[in-house]
Amino acid sequence: MNIGTDTRSSTSPATGKAFSFITKGWREVKDSADADFELMRARAKSFKNLAISFDRELENFFNSASSFSVPAIGSTSATDINFVKRLQPKLSEFRRAYSSPDFSEKVLEKWRPRSRIRINLSAIRTGIVSEVEEHKDGIIDFNSRDRFWGGSKVRLKNFRWEWRGDNEGNQEEWQPIRALKPRLREFERKSSSSEILSNIKNNEFVEKVKSSLRAIYKEPQESKEVPPLDASELLAYLVKQSGPFLDQLGFQRDMCDKIEEALCSKRKNLLPLRSMSSGETSVFGNDNINDELDLRIASVLQSTGHCYDGSLWTDFVKHDSADRRRHVAIVTTASLPWMTGTAVNPLFRAAYLSKSAKQKITLLVPWLCKSDQELVYPNNLTFSSPEEQETYIRNWLEERVGFKANFKISFYPGKFSKERRSIIPTGDTSQFVSSKEADIAILEEPEHLNWYHHGRRWTDKFNHVVGIVHTNYLEYIKREKNGALQAFFVKHINNWVTRAYCHKVLRLSAATQDLPKSIICNVHGVNPKFLSVGEKVAAERQLGQKTFSKGAYFLGKMVWAKGYRELIDLLAKHKNDLDDFKLDVFGNGEDAHEVQSVAKKLDLNLNFMKGRDHADDSLHGYKVFINPSVSDVLCTATAEALAMGKFVVCADHPSNEFFRSFPNCLTYKTSEDFVARVKEALANEPQPLSPEQRYNLSWEAATQRFMEYSELDRVLNNTRGTNPSSRKMIKSFSIPRLSEVVDGGLAFAHYCLTGNEILRLATGAMPGTRDYDKQHCKDLHLLPPQVENPIYGW
Repeated sequence: MNIGTDTRSSTSPATGKAFSFITKGWREVKDSADADFELMRARAKSFKNLAISFDRELENFFNSASSFSVPAIGSTSATDINFVKRLQPKLSEFRRAYSSPDFSEKVLEKWRPRSRIRINLSAIRTGIVSEVEEHKDGIIDFNSRDRFWGGSKVRLKNFRWEWRGDNEGNQEEWQPIRALKPRLREFERKSSSSEILSNIKNNEFVEKVKSSLRAIYKEPQESKEVPPLDASELLAYLVKQSGPFLDQLGFQRDMCDKIEEALCSKRKNLLPLRSMSSGETSVFGNDNINDELDLRIASVLQSTGHCYDGSLWTDFVKHDSADRRRHVAIVTTASLPWMTGTAVNPLFRAAYLSKSAKQKITLLVPWLCKSDQELVYPNNLTFSSPEEQETYIRNWLEERVGFKANFKISFYPGKFSKERRSIIPTGDTSQFVSSKEADIAILEEPEHLNWYHHGRRWTDKFNHVVGIVHTNYLEYIKREKNGALQAFFVKHINNWVTRAYCHKVLRLSAATQDLPKSIICNVHGVNPKFLSVGEKVAAERQLGQKTFSKGAYFLGKMVWAKGYRELIDLLAKHKNDLDDFKLDVFGNGEDAHEVQSVAKKLDLNLNFMKGRDHADDSLHGYKVFINPSVSDVLCTATAEALAMGKFVVCADHPSNEFFRSFPNCLTYKTSEDFVARVKEALANEPQPLSPEQRYNLSWEAATQRFMEYSELDRVLNNTRGTNPSSRKMIKSFSIPRLSEVVDGGLAFAHYCLTGNEILRLATGAMPGTRDYDKQHCKDLHLLPPQVENPIYGW
């Protein structure tokens, strides 16, 4: 390799600096090596002194061992002394070896440094410089630049190092790499070198450089290939998304689930899915087909970078509570003193939910003007103000539950419909819950509350909406004129409003229609007063006292749909079989005169009396409660009779499924079975309830079931399932489900239809129920309703 230079002045200084650096480097290496050899020599001397000391101690040991003798010593000690005697000549030989003056020289022979290290620069002169003046001693004068750089070009040739020691004649020439390799190994083993490297690694400047490089350089994201959707998955998702239409057409949801499972199982066998994030199990490892399919769709969309913020109709703006306590609003369609299930059961639910400190409870009940109160409330009982009615409600409740319930009672305007025999909400009921408290809503009878609801969508204003179905409206409607046709339309309207306004629907029994998003669970309990009566009866029986002095009775609102038609038909058919049977009937209602006239005409042995509270003392002496009704969803009176320790004779019907596990519940399928069950109950004594049976009837157990099946415990605790089987599709990676789009579209269509007064009247709504009237404004201190109320903002 030739390195050309134009002038000497530009080359000579650089060359001088280079050779100065080389000589300086060798000098530092020599000083370091000398220091290391001195250290090794000191350590060798220390070892020698230690060996001499050990020799002295060993000699003392031998002397003591030879003079030591004990007559009683055993064979083991004699063996040890013989071993020491055999070892003594070996140790003596080793002592002579290390005490020799040549020992240290032999050990350090290969490590002794030479007295002088010089570099023979004549080889460098010969190898590097092509034109240079000859030197006899082989030493180059670096100061004589003109003489050293004889030409304008420097040619690099092969050269060699000469290593000269004390003996000038004993010279050995090494190649550079061969000569430096062992020295560098020794140098790397030195502590100084490791300290230098550690200092370099821990240097703050180096760390800053590394962090800067990390910030500049970003590793490319690992590509996660997600298999595309195949035909079976697309078909399964199409069936899943078509669920709302199929429900409206009357198809069973089980059929759709089976189709989805069959289609997804093919994909599961062919290609297991990768999890959406590291550490998760395979999506198809879950048991829930809906979640599996959702996660599969989400994983494919995530791989495409799709992001979804909300559907067309959904408003995701939720109002968080100012404090950390959750707010639960219970909205019902009736109120005390009207003794109906939708007035009593929501009141108990509010009381027992308020016992927990996790949530604040608001009970929202209808307020009726005085003209409607006279039609609804018994014994001509009326209230001049909501505060007066609230006082009555709280006193009635505390008398029965035995504790002061801490919850809020609010009123919304309503009107009583004589034709429907129910209270219809007027205006937007959701506006009577402030936005700050709009967290969780429990709609008691969600279909009833939303038939003519014209206001904001419940699922948009509240984070979680649970509907509880109390009444089998289809059964009532079928008894009316053109009942089959009316029931057809009402069935689809109920599906419509519950799908549009609820997240979850609880059906008290299978007697109700199969609504969307619904499950069956009894979330009602009995008044603690009835359980106390049952405990009293059990205690009297243990003492040998007679607990029941009367026979059978029936209690219920006196309308044909409440079981009076079935009761009269059974007694009329088996009049001769039950010749001595007498039945006391308690109830008031619109059909009271007609029911009594028919019973008198058939000459039935029925004794009609005015309606009264089931907890009245006059009813405690009856032993058998007769309830032939098949229109009830879950008869509260049946549960109360069982709690008081009585026999119950009821039909083998889905509405009584919950009561079959109780030994005192006697069910019948035919009219002949009815006669046999009545005679059996009159001839025997009921069994006392076990503690478990009493607990299952209580409101504590009902509240626990409600929290579980409504998923309210998960919502209140803000727990999102960590189990992969309960994971839902991540919203940001999902697409708008067809069901969500359909639900939002149904809610919008319902809002538009209920806003037209002509359509409202055509579907059976009462006039003036779209907005509350002046009397409601006066009683509830409300502002006049606005002419236009842009709820949805379109």
